[in-house]
Amino acid sequence: MTTETYHYPNRMGRIILLSMEEVMGRNGVNAVLNLVSLPSLIVNYPVDNTELAFPFSTISSLGEMLEQVYGPHGGRGLAIRIGRACFNYGLRLYGAQLGLTEMAFRLLPLPMKLGAGAKAFAELFNNFTDQRVRVEDEEGRLYWHIERCPLCWERHTREPVCHLAVGLLQEALYWLSGGKVFSVEENTCIAAGDPACTIVIDKFPGS
Repeated sequence: MTTETYHYPNRMGRIILLSMEEVMGRNGVNAVLNLVSLPSLIVNYPVDNTELAFPFSTISSLGEMLEQVYGPHGGRGLAIRIGRACFNYGLRLYGAQLGLTEMAFRLLPLPMKLGAGAKAFAELFNNFTDQRVRVEDEEGRLYWHIERCPLCWERHTREPVCHLAVGLLQEALYWLSGGKVFSVEENTCIAAGDPACTIVIDKFPGS
């Protein structure tokens, strides 16, 4: 049993690994797990339960290794694609719980849907994980502040590296809007010395 303080539930750890497998193939995931010295996960993904037992350090190590193996640009692209896949897995498991699949929610005007969806999404992390998220809603923009972040946990970088979260939010917005594309960009990152990992979301889709 790990003694690390902060964790995701096993279910979310499983979602990350399944999403990696969807994007990279099983052999790609196995190679990364070996490189981060976690061969036990190769044949034993976390079980699908809510126990807080998937360490932040594991999540951070996986993202860092993607950058080391594929380069900063390639690792970023893979992490964004993995994040997008994570949303789709998560929607199947958490969508009804969050009320995102209810007809009343689906029929809301887009600006209201974005605000309500972001709040529900943040509450999921705040209530069921050790991650801490704060949403700031301003005219024309949403700010997704990750104040305790597993993606860059104990990392030290020169620029933002929470690409999986960017992909997750990109796909969430694509789904919420019925196929529209929004600008989603991480502007600050704890790993780069900032107080929070802040992802800025334009509330209006691009042309």
